[in-house]
Amino acid sequence: MPSFISSFLRFILRLVLWLFAAVFAVSLLTAALVVMTLGLLKALITGKKPQPMVFGRFQKFSPDAFWPRAAPGAATVRETDVVDVEVREIRDDKRLP
Repeated sequence: MPSFISSFLRFILRLVLWLFAAVFAVSLLTAALVVMTLGLLKALITGKKPQPMVFGRFQKFSPDAFWPRAAPGAATVRETDVVDVEVREIRDDKRLP
């Protein structure tokens, strides 16, 4: 008889733990959905693009960036630089025989 009671209590405990894990996972997904929805609404109302998350903010402060944008000493183009060129068509009038 004690084995029946212990196996029943073990089943109930396992069921309760799975229920807590499911509630925790659903609450995390719900919180993420709410945060994303609020960010999207803010972007739509203000007309600004959503800003990248935390990784981009802290990368510029790290002495050796985990994802370096360019190798040290390499020529870089700033995002504010604008290159304006005229478009023209180049025709090849010389045709090979």
